[in-house]
Amino acid sequence: MRLLKTIATELVGLFIDDGSLVSAVLIWVLAVAIALRAGFLDPLIGATLLGIGLGVLLAENVIRSARTAMHKSRQ
Repeated sequence: MRLLKTIATELVGLFIDDGSLVSAVLIWVLAVAIALRAGFLDPLIGATLLGIGLGVLLAENVIRSARTAMHKSRQ
């Protein structure tokens, strides 16, 4: 039973490494979807905002991870 739990944890870890990134992505996708569904955004603008927003979230996460790694290597 413990082996199955370890395997499941490792599999989830392959896809979800940083919980804050996952949360931010889900919130951003939901916000854009709600705006599109409500008619506040044209689909082309919504797709553009979705792509740019996800890129910004990813860049912020990479920068934060690099700073953390750099800080740990100095110690």
